[in-house]
Amino acid sequence: MLRSLRNLRRLMAIARSFAHYDALFLLDLHPAGVAGARIARLIWRPRKDVKGLRPGQRLALALTALGPTFIKFGQALSTRADLLGEHVAADLTRLQDRLPPFPFAHAKATIEADFGVPLTNLYKSFDEIAVAAASIAQVHFAVDTEGREVAVKVLRPGVKAAFARDIDVLLWLAELAEYHEPRLQRLKPVEVVRTFADSVRIEMDLRFEAAAAQELAENFAGDPTFKVPGVDWQRTSERVLTLERVSGARVDDHAAVAALGIDSVAVVRTAAEVFFKMVFRHGFFHADMHPGNLFVAENGVLIGMDFGIMGRVDALTQKTLGEMLLGFLTRDYRRVAEVHVRAGYVPADKSVDAFAQACRSIAEPILGKPIAEISIARLLGQLFQITEAFEMQTQPQLLLLQKSMLLAEGVGRTLAPQVNMWEMAQPLIENWMRERLGPEGQIADAVGTAIDTLRKLPHIIDRVDAVTIDMARGGLRLHPDTARAIRGEENGKRRVPWMLWAPWLLAAALLAALVFR
Repeated sequence: MLRSLRNLRRLMAIARSFAHYDALFLLDLHPAGVAGARIARLIWRPRKDVKGLRPGQRLALALTALGPTFIKFGQALSTRADLLGEHVAADLTRLQDRLPPFPFAHAKATIEADFGVPLTNLYKSFDEIAVAAASIAQVHFAVDTEGREVAVKVLRPGVKAAFARDIDVLLWLAELAEYHEPRLQRLKPVEVVRTFADSVRIEMDLRFEAAAAQELAENFAGDPTFKVPGVDWQRTSERVLTLERVSGARVDDHAAVAALGIDSVAVVRTAAEVFFKMVFRHGFFHADMHPGNLFVAENGVLIGMDFGIMGRVDALTQKTLGEMLLGFLTRDYRRVAEVHVRAGYVPADKSVDAFAQACRSIAEPILGKPIAEISIARLLGQLFQITEAFEMQTQPQLLLLQKSMLLAEGVGRTLAPQVNMWEMAQPLIENWMRERLGPEGQIADAVGTAIDTLRKLPHIIDRVDAVTIDMARGGLRLHPDTARAIRGEENGKRRVPWMLWAPWLLAAALLAALVFR
């Protein structure tokens, strides 16, 4: 009861913000919300300065006004074209993650509290004016006691408490939605909120960001295309992150990039290669690569910043995504459909031909455009819109990847609108797929499977020993269905008992052990 009252009070503040920015259209999407939206509009009138703005733009303003948690949640929603529609999701990708800076005194107090020493013991000089202020933290330039130029990120005071309060509201609403609307369970609103909460909790511990930066740097060690600032672990804590200070032009600053004498098309090509390596080579990608987090150095090297939001792609998802993208790029829609079914994204009882037809219906209008206008990320977004008809389950790792692709596309179109970065990446994907799906890749997969099976063999033998001991002590009690299965009976028919082919499996395992030892 107390939780409901507390959340209802916060919900009133949310409704007021949505009404002021004329963003109550979300409630109009459901009959139960129409009455609530009507009442809110009677109580709070929209601001005059929001007239003429698109729904997604108004929603972005309302979320920004509600503070850090809702700014972050809006960024997460930007991946959910299946929930909000393509145009609203696209507007949310431009959600400004900028807030007024908090006073230097608070930053100083946080640093001194975390390290237990005066600020001057850590930094020879420290700029009091923040160079960037976002929803979670802000950044100051400084010089450490060894004379190295650094950038110091400090967590915003009170952000954890505000985040915990708002997450409880969002989780409460998601639980109500699932309870009253079972059809929404496929979209997993509760899981989406919990996943979002986990990601932001990690983002609010700057030690995790430091670890992500270092892992990404190790992945690109010796690679001349991408640089990650070094981490100063001695001046990094839960609320403070100190990184090597780097300089370069913002990737979307045409004049600054041109002043460096660097070809914009070459920058887009490099960005496509870097993104490909992150996703398909390393399986660890920067999931917030907007223009403010990507710079171009004098030598043309891309510099990444802000590693609070990262994504991971396992080997199976890499393979699935590669086949999916290649299928779309080559207009092999049946292959796209088969990949979805094989990966379990679409239930096996759904028609592959029907799903292939649906894929064709959304891809052809996009792929029929000039190559520079093709948006693979938008294609994936539209794909999510047809998921309900095929009972396709939400795939969080693909949603985060789609968001990253949208951001990367935005960078490419801003810098060199005449080219398409996915066209540049297509040869990389094709070569990678040949490696993974060709004879060498299949042999490697088979060897990996065999080795994994051999690792499990001792556990299997232990279980067999345990069963043998139980049988020696008085036998095993089996369920009648289990007994019938062992005898090879199923639905009144005799089948070949598994004991007849089990020795051959054991022989194959022993042979594999001899081959791969």
